[in-house]
Amino acid sequence: MNTGKVVWPQIVEALTKPITKEEIAEKTGKYREAPQDPREIVFTGTMDEVNQYFSKKHWSDGLPIVPPTIEKVNEFLKYTDHPWDETIAVLQAAYRDTKVWHIAVNGVMAGCPPEYMPLLIAYIEAIPDKKVRMNYDSTHGWIPYAWINGPVARQLGIDCGQGMITEPQNMVLGRFLSLAVQNLSGYYIKENRMGTFGYPMSWAFAEDEEACRKIGWDPYHVQKGFDLNQSTLTASTSLVYGNNLIPATDDPQKIMELIAWDFVEKQKFAVGSCFPRFNQNFRTLMVTEYIARDLAWKYKTKEALETDLMATARRTVHERAFASYYAHPGSRPPYPFPQHVQRTIKDTLEQAEKTKLPPWYPDDFPSEVWTVPVIWHKGDTAIVVTGDRSRNKSLTLNGAGHATVEIKLPANWDELMEKAGYRPLKEFFLK
Repeated sequence: MNTGKVVWPQIVEALTKPITKEEIAEKTGKYREAPQDPREIVFTGTMDEVNQYFSKKHWSDGLPIVPPTIEKVNEFLKYTDHPWDETIAVLQAAYRDTKVWHIAVNGVMAGCPPEYMPLLIAYIEAIPDKKVRMNYDSTHGWIPYAWINGPVARQLGIDCGQGMITEPQNMVLGRFLSLAVQNLSGYYIKENRMGTFGYPMSWAFAEDEEACRKIGWDPYHVQKGFDLNQSTLTASTSLVYGNNLIPATDDPQKIMELIAWDFVEKQKFAVGSCFPRFNQNFRTLMVTEYIARDLAWKYKTKEALETDLMATARRTVHERAFASYYAHPGSRPPYPFPQHVQRTIKDTLEQAEKTKLPPWYPDDFPSEVWTVPVIWHKGDTAIVVTGDRSRNKSLTLNGAGHATVEIKLPANWDELMEKAGYRPLKEFFLK
């Protein structure tokens, strides 16, 4: 009823009422039109004046930025073989023609060092992938994040240890992801980026590949078909960073069951209240070496671990129906709850089956119950060894899928890095 009386007239008016000169002036005053030549100097002033100007034009996220001077941007361009005016991607929502120059500008603003340029380009190459959900206009708080694999992560010092995402070299890369959402994709808070409770800062980290090799697991990029000593960036988005799990056991079966329980608890859209066709839920599982080592006693590969997680991480149909009935996106179904339980069982999209009771339920429950999966497809879960090696922790990130691209280094990378004070890339290769 409200849709017909309130929303529909507004839609009709928005589509049929001409845009006024005042509205055009207001918008062009708020967001300065992009210059024909992106190298044009748009403002000069003190540090405070630059930050105030960029904030007013919605070119920053409100935090202080490094002014992107021509000299600083040109330093970034030294670290890529792409010409400054080459288009890397056309990104939604604004479908902006994102050139190498634009990426460098935002890298400067984020405080990244120039040698991060290949990583920044790789991120922009990755995010148009349809598996990486870019629906930042959702009222859910989708947050971009990324991780790095390969020798360039170790050469640049992208951290994979204790406190990793808040290490300065990781923080500036995360800041770039945030600025890219706004300046390159065109999502603006309170306009078309509508997260009800807002967003934490984006984050970035590296996989601990030395730990992977020690316990016998392949690093993530090797699982995706890249060579061990290729460098890659994997992009994704998450709905939560969340609390970590601390297993009080070294039994790999029980650790797997605990992680499966965590997967069920941390579903996309709260407790999985969305429509069945949206119920697919990708996850990134971050485990410390301590936990990975214990899991590896039983699970010789990450793929074997994912197989058992798929079989174990199931939600009872009653819980699934309760969530989708009382927390339905939109209005509640127009029939009684018991009927909705039966509809959930019969809905082929839900993939309900009679299975053994998940191991975290009491023994006095029925031995078999109707359940639905929370992992739908093999490969939907990325398992990444990272974090404080001395701690027994895992962390589940739920949200979008993953896109992995190679980080393409310029032909003179070794020469540039030597001048910048880095050790040669080959010293960071693994055998």
